[in-house]
Amino acid sequence: MNDDQHQPWHQVQEDLRQPAKELRAMIPDVLKSYGSLHHSAMASGEISTGTKELIALAVAVALKCDGCITSHARGAARAGVSRQAIAETLGVTILLTGGPGTVYGPRALEAFDEYERDYHPSDS
Repeated sequence: MNDDQHQPWHQVQEDLRQPAKELRAMIPDVLKSYGSLHHSAMASGEISTGTKELIALAVAVALKCDGCITSHARGAARAGVSRQAIAETLGVTILLTGGPGTVYGPRALEAFDEYERDYHPSDS
């Protein structure tokens, strides 16, 4: 995919890149610590990384955070999570969030589909 042909969720990721770099330059220790926390929390253990990405995606939808949705939809695709697992996770999220889940849930599925094509192009 060319840089000038960004898909919507890739564009969210791209739009956040420069501001994140600027903030990282201003508070490097905070963001380095956050990166370490993220790495530790998402590492496979008793709960797989894929399951952790599902949990994170559900929270991202509940919080209505597009940056979080793109990050964890990408992580779920990278971890090999199935589209059905995404849908079922979003179903639980809708149960607990009501109307906002019916708006942000489909957005999360769209984001997952976009990243799924990157990581598993023959499956799409």
